[in-house]
Amino acid sequence: MFSPIPPQRISAALVGALVGTAAGILLVTAAGTLSITVSGLFAALAITLPALAGAVVGAVVTPGTTHSKSR
Repeated sequence: MFSPIPPQRISAALVGALVGTAAGILLVTAAGTLSITVSGLFAALAITLPALAGAVVGAVVTPGTTHSKSR
């Protein structure tokens, strides 16, 4: 069966989505500064795609999972 999702993965995915959203907002702001108009579709994609990517990275890369060998 499926095991429940640990809270660390959920919070890491949420933080990743928030960071991605912030990056998308900066991207839209920069594009708006460089050009006169920014279409709604571009703004939606520029905010949604980094947020989705941040959520995926946050869910996959959880804190405390390291593969380095200590000496």
